[in-house]
Amino acid sequence: MSNFSRRKLITTGLAASAGASGLAVAVRLADRYGLIPPDYGGIYGPGTTLTYASHRLLTGQSLAREFPANQISRAPFAKLRPFTIEAYDSLRAGGFVDWRVNVDGLVARPSSFSLAELKGFPSRRQITQLACEEGWSFIAEWTGVPLMHILSAAQTLPQARYVVYYSIQRNWRQSIDMADALHPQTLLVYGMNGGELPMGHGAPLRLSLPRQLGYKSVKFINRITVTDSLKQFHKGSYSWYAGI
Repeated sequence: MSNFSRRKLITTGLAASAGASGLAVAVRLADRYGLIPPDYGGIYGPGTTLTYASHRLLTGQSLAREFPANQISRAPFAKLRPFTIEAYDSLRAGGFVDWRVNVDGLVARPSSFSLAELKGFPSRRQITQLACEEGWSFIAEWTGVPLMHILSAAQTLPQARYVVYYSIQRNWRQSIDMADALHPQTLLVYGMNGGELPMGHGAPLRLSLPRQLGYKSVKFINRITVTDSLKQFHKGSYSWYAGI
């Protein structure tokens, strides 16, 4: 059976189960194929599972919409809560020359990359929309290195299932599964609209994840952890999977 036929069969089964016998049956079918999100549980668990499983089966490695340059927003919205972190202020004063991103966890080669080293990786430019869960959005050109290249350099181990990424701002982190981590449009961004990434948008480094809502695109990234479980990580205020 082809991959397309298999996806169609599973998706049809999920839809039929949800409609005929309730979400619990659909969840059992999703579990059979390893499509249970890590925040499953509570009254919303079956619904989130159905959403996540359906998205994974239907979208696969499909690309988020990319726009022509004439649709770039004139004044991209930047929501930034003021913060004072001595280490960040010092790095910023030095032009972020000493900024590093540490990669650890389930990798054969734990690594630490400077901004200059990241810029030496194959880069990608894409004009995509950042859609916030609060209702606003904007279109911008993002320049950065696909996360897959960083993970390849660190030699991700076969049992890896998730990637957790951290901001220099305390307790600000998010996570994605390997399908999104290895997606070609998932970027560690260092440039925006032809220039350097502004502070309001997370300088010197943020994630661009155009297939999910904006809260997954964390700013000021300085650490990446590869893991096979998210049990040790605190859950956020929003649903873990934010696919759009």
